[in-house]
Amino acid sequence: MKNEPIALDTNIVIDVLNNKKLIVESLQDYRKIYLPITVCGELLFGAKNSARHEANEQRFRQFIQACVVLNINELVAEEYAKIRKVLKDKGRPLPENDIWIAATCLANDLPLVTHDRHFEMIEGLKRVKLITDN
Repeated sequence: MKNEPIALDTNIVIDVLNNKKLIVESLQDYRKIYLPITVCGELLFGAKNSARHEANEQRFRQFIQACVVLNINELVAEEYAKIRKVLKDKGRPLPENDIWIAATCLANDLPLVTHDRHFEMIEGLKRVKLITDN
């Protein structure tokens, strides 16, 4: 079991909930898994917006409760502002929610597990690459 904690992006949680074998197995190596509150919001929206909203919402809530949820605070807001300004100056905007997710990880000194390559543009953000089924 790995001692370092990790944070998950929405696409990784969806892979877990869809039972992608290699992702699920890789995450079992980690002792503590965190979810930025923005990821929780994206998951719950996805559930409410789905054809099977009640069943999906229940599954998503169970997963969220099994993790440590990271809320937004003043430190996260400061990281968000820095990231957004750097990206604006470079002319490389990212989706707002992804900036919040990255800011939450940076403020809490957590690596992010994600499939989204655009997180590479965020200086200082540590990322964990898992073996995938894809």
